[in-house]
Amino acid sequence: MIKASGEEKAGEPLIRTFSYHYRDKFGQVIGKIPVDLGLICPNRQKGGCIYCRPSSFTPAYLSPSVDVLTQIQKGKAHFLKGRFRKYFAYFQQETCTAVATEKLLKTFGTLLTDDDCVGLIISTRPDYIYPGLLQPLAELIGAVGKDCLFELGVQTVHEKSLKLLNRNHSFEDFRESASLIKSFDCFELGAHLIFGIPDETEEEMLHSLKTICSLQVDALKLHHLQVIRHTALEEMYEDDKVTVFTLDQYCNFLLKALPLIPARVTIHRLWATSHPKLLVAPKWNVLASQLSKIMVGKMEAAGIWQGKEV
Repeated sequence: MIKASGEEKAGEPLIRTFSYHYRDKFGQVIGKIPVDLGLICPNRQKGGCIYCRPSSFTPAYLSPSVDVLTQIQKGKAHFLKGRFRKYFAYFQQETCTAVATEKLLKTFGTLLTDDDCVGLIISTRPDYIYPGLLQPLAELIGAVGKDCLFELGVQTVHEKSLKLLNRNHSFEDFRESASLIKSFDCFELGAHLIFGIPDETEEEMLHSLKTICSLQVDALKLHHLQVIRHTALEEMYEDDKVTVFTLDQYCNFLLKALPLIPARVTIHRLWATSHPKLLVAPKWNVLASQLSKIMVGKMEAAGIWQGKEV
Protein backbone atom coordinates (compact mmCIF):
# COMPACT_ATOMS: atom_id res chain seq x y z
CA MET A 1 0.00 0.00 0.00
CA ILE A 2 1.26 3.48 -0.87
CA LYS A 3 0.55 5.61 2.19
CA ALA A 4 0.12 9.35 2.14
CA SER A 5 1.93 11.78 4.41
CA GLY A 6 2.21 15.52 5.04
CA GLU A 7 -0.82 17.53 3.94
CA GLU A 8 -2.74 14.47 2.74
CA LYS A 9 -5.39 12.78 4.80
CA ALA A 10 -3.61 10.41 7.17
CA GLY A 11 -3.77 6.76 6.13
CA GLU A 12 -4.98 7.48 2.60
CA PRO A 13 -2.92 6.22 -0.36
CA LEU A 14 -0.90 8.51 -2.59
CA ILE A 15 -2.39 6.45 -5.44
CA ARG A 16 -5.58 4.37 -5.27
CA THR A 17 -4.07 1.31 -6.89
CA PHE A 18 -5.92 -1.85 -7.88
CA SER A 19 -4.31 -3.78 -5.03
CA TYR A 20 -5.13 -1.12 -2.43
CA HIS A 21 -8.72 -0.60 -3.57
CA TYR A 22 -9.73 -4.25 -3.64
CA ARG A 23 -7.87 -5.19 -0.49
CA ASP A 24 -9.77 -2.39 1.20
CA LYS A 25 -13.07 -3.60 -0.29
CA PHE A 26 -12.73 -7.35 0.26
CA GLY A 27 -10.34 -7.46 3.19
CA GLN A 28 -7.82 -9.56 1.30
CA VAL A 29 -5.57 -9.48 -1.75
CA ILE A 30 -7.41 -9.85 -5.07
CA GLY A 31 -5.85 -10.93 -8.36
CA LYS A 32 -6.77 -11.00 -12.05
CA ILE A 33 -6.84 -14.13 -14.19
CA PRO A 34 -6.94 -13.47 -17.96
CA VAL A 35 -9.39 -15.46 -20.10
CA ASP A 36 -9.21 -15.89 -23.88
CA LEU A 37 -12.38 -16.63 -25.85
CA GLY A 38 -10.47 -17.20 -29.09
CA LEU A 39 -11.99 -14.30 -30.99
CA ILE A 40 -9.93 -12.10 -33.31
CA CYS A 41 -10.57 -8.39 -32.74
CA PRO A 42 -12.89 -7.12 -35.49
CA ASN A 43 -10.66 -4.10 -36.00
CA ARG A 44 -7.96 -6.35 -37.47
CA GLN A 45 -10.20 -6.66 -40.53
CA LYS A 46 -9.66 -2.91 -40.93
CA GLY A 47 -5.89 -3.06 -40.49
CA GLY A 48 -5.83 -3.13 -36.69
CA CYS A 49 -4.52 -0.55 -34.22
CA ILE A 50 -1.04 0.54 -35.25
CA TYR A 51 0.49 -0.26 -31.84
CA CYS A 52 -1.19 -3.60 -31.16
CA ARG A 53 0.30 -7.08 -31.16
CA PRO A 54 -1.66 -9.50 -28.93
CA SER A 55 1.37 -11.62 -28.03
CA SER A 56 2.86 -8.60 -26.25
CA PHE A 57 0.24 -8.85 -23.49
CA THR A 58 -0.82 -12.52 -23.65
CA PRO A 59 0.32 -14.76 -20.76
CA ALA A 60 2.38 -17.73 -21.94
CA TYR A 61 0.00 -20.27 -20.42
CA LEU A 62 -3.09 -18.86 -22.15
CA SER A 63 -4.57 -20.73 -25.12
CA PRO A 64 -7.99 -20.07 -26.69
CA SER A 65 -8.20 -23.75 -27.64
CA VAL A 66 -8.58 -24.61 -23.94
CA ASP A 67 -11.97 -24.26 -22.23
CA VAL A 68 -12.39 -21.30 -19.87
CA LEU A 69 -12.50 -23.34 -16.67
CA THR A 70 -9.18 -24.97 -17.55
CA GLN A 71 -7.79 -21.53 -18.35
CA ILE A 72 -8.86 -20.37 -14.89
CA GLN A 73 -7.20 -23.36 -13.22
CA LYS A 74 -3.97 -22.69 -15.11
CA GLY A 75 -4.28 -19.02 -14.26
CA LYS A 76 -4.63 -19.78 -10.56
CA ALA A 77 -1.40 -21.75 -10.68
CA HIS A 78 0.38 -19.14 -12.80
CA PHE A 79 -0.77 -15.87 -11.19
CA LEU A 80 -2.10 -16.62 -7.72
CA LYS A 81 0.61 -19.17 -6.85
CA GLY A 82 -0.93 -19.90 -3.47
CA ARG A 83 -0.46 -16.32 -2.26
CA PHE A 84 -4.18 -15.55 -2.46
CA ARG A 85 -7.40 -17.15 -3.66
CA LYS A 86 -9.83 -14.49 -4.80
CA TYR A 87 -9.69 -13.13 -8.33
CA PHE A 88 -11.42 -11.29 -11.17
CA ALA A 89 -11.98 -13.17 -14.42
CA TYR A 90 -10.24 -10.74 -16.77
CA PHE A 91 -11.34 -10.58 -20.40
CA GLN A 92 -8.36 -8.64 -21.71
CA GLN A 93 -7.73 -10.52 -24.96
CA GLU A 94 -9.02 -9.01 -28.20
CA THR A 95 -12.64 -7.68 -28.15
CA CYS A 96 -14.64 -10.18 -26.13
CA THR A 97 -18.01 -8.44 -26.51
CA ALA A 98 -17.91 -9.19 -30.25
CA VAL A 99 -18.63 -12.83 -29.31
CA ALA A 100 -22.24 -13.96 -29.81
CA THR A 101 -24.27 -12.70 -26.84
CA GLU A 102 -25.66 -16.08 -25.81
CA LYS A 103 -22.21 -17.67 -25.76
CA LEU A 104 -20.70 -14.74 -23.91
CA LEU A 105 -23.39 -14.72 -21.21
CA LYS A 106 -23.01 -18.48 -20.75
CA THR A 107 -19.25 -18.06 -20.27
CA PHE A 108 -19.75 -15.24 -17.78
CA GLY A 109 -22.29 -17.32 -15.87
CA THR A 110 -19.97 -20.33 -15.73
CA LEU A 111 -17.07 -18.32 -14.30
CA LEU A 112 -19.21 -16.49 -11.77
CA THR A 113 -20.21 -19.81 -10.16
CA ASP A 114 -16.67 -20.14 -8.78
CA ASP A 115 -16.76 -18.97 -5.15
CA ASP A 116 -13.23 -17.60 -5.56
CA CYS A 117 -14.28 -15.35 -8.45
CA VAL A 118 -15.28 -11.91 -7.12
CA GLY A 119 -16.44 -10.66 -10.49
CA LEU A 120 -15.65 -9.79 -14.09
CA ILE A 121 -13.39 -7.24 -15.73
CA ILE A 122 -14.49 -6.89 -19.34
CA SER A 123 -11.96 -5.08 -21.51
CA THR A 124 -13.43 -4.15 -24.89
CA ARG A 125 -13.93 -1.48 -27.54
CA PRO A 126 -16.48 1.30 -27.03
CA ASP A 127 -18.20 0.43 -30.32
CA TYR A 128 -18.97 -3.10 -29.09
CA ILE A 129 -21.23 -2.17 -26.17
CA TYR A 130 -24.94 -2.75 -26.74
CA PRO A 131 -28.15 -2.98 -24.67
CA GLY A 132 -28.81 -6.58 -25.74
CA LEU A 133 -25.75 -7.61 -23.74
CA LEU A 134 -25.95 -5.17 -20.84
CA GLN A 135 -29.52 -5.89 -19.81
CA PRO A 136 -29.19 -9.69 -19.34
CA LEU A 137 -25.68 -9.27 -17.89
CA ALA A 138 -27.05 -6.81 -15.34
CA GLU A 139 -29.63 -9.40 -14.34
CA LEU A 140 -26.89 -12.04 -13.99
CA ILE A 141 -24.65 -9.75 -11.93
CA GLY A 142 -27.58 -8.78 -9.75
CA ALA A 143 -28.43 -12.43 -9.12
CA VAL A 144 -24.89 -13.42 -8.05
CA GLY A 145 -24.07 -10.15 -6.27
CA LYS A 146 -20.57 -9.85 -7.71
CA ASP A 147 -18.58 -7.03 -9.32
CA CYS A 148 -18.54 -6.18 -13.02
CA LEU A 149 -16.18 -3.56 -14.45
CA PHE A 150 -16.24 -2.56 -18.11
CA GLU A 151 -12.82 -1.33 -19.22
CA LEU A 152 -13.21 0.54 -22.51
CA GLY A 153 -10.21 1.21 -24.71
CA VAL A 154 -10.58 4.84 -25.73
CA GLN A 155 -6.82 5.73 -25.72
CA THR A 156 -7.45 9.46 -26.43
CA VAL A 157 -10.34 11.89 -26.85
CA HIS A 158 -8.77 13.53 -29.92
CA GLU A 159 -10.22 12.43 -33.26
CA LYS A 160 -6.96 13.12 -35.13
CA SER A 161 -5.17 10.67 -32.84
CA LEU A 162 -7.89 8.03 -33.04
CA LYS A 163 -7.55 8.19 -36.82
CA LEU A 164 -3.75 7.96 -36.65
CA LEU A 165 -4.00 4.91 -34.35
CA ASN A 166 -6.52 3.34 -36.76
CA ARG A 167 -8.95 2.78 -33.90
CA ASN A 168 -11.96 3.03 -36.23
CA HIS A 169 -14.22 4.42 -33.53
CA SER A 170 -14.88 7.96 -32.37
CA PHE A 171 -14.77 9.61 -28.96
CA GLU A 172 -18.54 9.97 -29.24
CA ASP A 173 -18.72 6.14 -29.40
CA PHE A 174 -16.98 6.09 -26.03
CA ARG A 175 -19.23 8.78 -24.58
CA GLU A 176 -22.38 6.92 -25.64
CA SER A 177 -21.14 3.56 -24.35
CA ALA A 178 -20.00 5.10 -21.07
CA SER A 179 -23.44 6.60 -20.56
CA LEU A 180 -25.13 3.29 -21.32
CA ILE A 181 -22.91 1.37 -18.89
CA LYS A 182 -23.40 3.94 -16.13
CA SER A 183 -27.18 3.67 -16.55
CA PHE A 184 -26.92 0.28 -14.80
CA ASP A 185 -26.17 0.53 -11.08
CA CYS A 186 -24.43 -2.86 -11.02
CA PHE A 187 -21.69 -1.91 -13.51
CA GLU A 188 -18.52 0.09 -13.01
CA LEU A 189 -16.86 2.01 -15.83
CA GLY A 190 -13.16 2.03 -16.61
CA ALA A 191 -11.16 3.62 -19.42
CA HIS A 192 -7.80 2.88 -21.00
CA LEU A 193 -5.64 5.84 -22.07
CA ILE A 194 -2.29 5.90 -23.87
CA PHE A 195 0.06 8.83 -23.30
CA GLY A 196 2.67 9.75 -25.90
CA ILE A 197 0.61 9.23 -29.06
CA PRO A 198 2.53 10.82 -31.97
CA ASP A 199 1.91 14.56 -32.39
CA GLU A 200 -0.11 14.91 -29.18
CA THR A 201 1.06 17.70 -26.91
CA GLU A 202 1.21 17.44 -23.15
CA GLU A 203 -1.80 19.75 -22.95
CA GLU A 204 -3.77 17.43 -25.25
CA MET A 205 -2.87 14.39 -23.16
CA LEU A 206 -3.98 16.10 -19.97
CA HIS A 207 -7.15 17.24 -21.72
CA SER A 208 -7.93 13.60 -22.57
CA LEU A 209 -7.44 12.63 -18.94
CA LYS A 210 -9.61 15.44 -17.55
CA THR A 211 -12.35 14.77 -20.10
CA ILE A 212 -12.48 11.06 -19.31
CA CYS A 213 -12.53 11.74 -15.55
CA SER A 214 -15.42 14.16 -16.05
CA LEU A 215 -17.51 11.23 -17.32
CA GLN A 216 -17.48 9.67 -13.84
CA VAL A 217 -15.20 6.73 -14.58
CA ASP A 218 -14.56 4.40 -11.65
CA ALA A 219 -11.22 3.08 -12.90
CA LEU A 220 -8.36 4.01 -15.21
CA LYS A 221 -5.67 2.03 -16.94
CA LEU A 222 -2.89 4.37 -18.06
CA HIS A 223 0.36 3.75 -19.82
CA HIS A 224 3.02 5.27 -21.99
CA LEU A 225 3.21 4.47 -25.70
CA GLN A 226 5.34 1.42 -26.41
CA VAL A 227 6.68 0.40 -29.79
CA ILE A 228 6.21 -3.35 -30.32
CA ARG A 229 7.95 -5.42 -32.97
CA HIS A 230 6.09 -6.18 -36.18
CA THR A 231 3.53 -3.41 -35.82
CA ALA A 232 2.77 -0.42 -38.02
CA LEU A 233 4.00 1.77 -35.17
CA GLU A 234 7.44 0.14 -35.40
CA GLU A 235 7.66 1.18 -39.05
CA MET A 236 6.82 4.75 -38.04
CA TYR A 237 9.42 4.61 -35.29
CA GLU A 238 12.10 3.40 -37.70
CA ASP A 239 11.20 6.35 -39.96
CA ASP A 240 11.72 8.77 -37.03
CA LYS A 241 8.01 9.63 -36.90
CA VAL A 242 7.57 8.54 -33.28
CA THR A 243 9.14 9.95 -30.11
CA VAL A 244 8.79 7.94 -26.91
CA PHE A 245 8.99 8.96 -23.27
CA THR A 246 12.18 8.53 -21.29
CA LEU A 247 11.59 7.22 -17.78
CA ASP A 248 12.16 10.66 -16.22
CA GLN A 249 9.90 12.34 -18.78
CA TYR A 250 7.06 9.93 -18.12
CA CYS A 251 7.36 10.14 -14.34
CA ASN A 252 7.36 13.93 -14.56
CA PHE A 253 4.27 13.78 -16.77
CA LEU A 254 2.52 11.58 -14.20
CA LEU A 255 3.32 14.17 -11.54
CA LYS A 256 1.08 16.52 -13.53
CA ALA A 257 -1.55 13.90 -14.39
CA LEU A 258 -2.15 12.16 -11.05
CA PRO A 259 -3.35 15.26 -9.14
CA LEU A 260 -6.08 15.67 -11.80
CA ILE A 261 -7.57 12.22 -11.16
CA PRO A 262 -10.26 12.10 -8.45
CA ALA A 263 -9.09 10.18 -5.39
CA ARG A 264 -12.06 7.79 -5.66
CA VAL A 265 -10.87 6.48 -9.08
CA THR A 266 -9.00 3.17 -8.98
CA ILE A 267 -5.85 3.17 -11.09
CA HIS A 268 -5.21 -0.30 -12.46
CA ARG A 269 -2.01 0.59 -14.27
CA LEU A 270 0.38 3.51 -14.73
CA TRP A 271 2.76 2.02 -17.30
CA ALA A 272 3.01 -0.79 -19.81
CA THR A 273 5.19 -3.85 -19.29
CA SER A 274 5.53 -5.63 -22.63
CA HIS A 275 7.82 -8.64 -23.03
CA PRO A 276 11.43 -7.43 -23.52
CA LYS A 277 11.87 -9.57 -26.64
CA LEU A 278 8.94 -7.82 -28.32
CA LEU A 279 9.67 -4.31 -27.07
CA VAL A 280 11.45 -1.92 -29.43
CA ALA A 281 11.15 1.28 -27.39
CA PRO A 282 11.33 2.76 -24.85
CA LYS A 283 13.64 0.37 -23.01
CA TRP A 284 13.90 1.60 -19.45
CA ASN A 285 15.33 -1.67 -18.09
CA VAL A 286 13.54 -1.19 -14.78
CA LEU A 287 11.24 -3.68 -13.05
CA ALA A 288 7.64 -2.64 -12.41
CA SER A 289 8.21 -2.82 -8.65
CA GLN A 290 11.15 -0.44 -8.95
CA LEU A 291 9.09 1.89 -11.14
CA SER A 292 6.57 2.15 -8.32
CA LYS A 293 9.28 3.08 -5.83
CA ILE A 294 10.68 5.70 -8.19
CA MET A 295 7.24 7.21 -8.76
CA VAL A 296 6.36 7.30 -5.06
CA GLY A 297 9.67 8.95 -4.29
CA LYS A 298 8.99 11.66 -6.84
CA MET A 299 5.45 12.19 -5.52
CA GLU A 300 6.65 12.48 -1.93
CA ALA A 301 9.40 14.91 -2.93
CA ALA A 302 6.90 17.04 -4.87
CA GLY A 303 4.24 16.85 -2.17
CA ILE A 304 1.52 15.60 -4.48
CA TRP A 305 -1.04 12.79 -4.48
CA GLN A 306 -3.86 11.55 -6.65
CA GLY A 307 -6.73 14.00 -6.59
CA LYS A 308 -4.81 16.89 -5.05
CA GLU A 309 -6.03 19.35 -7.69
CA VAL A 310 -9.59 18.04 -8.07
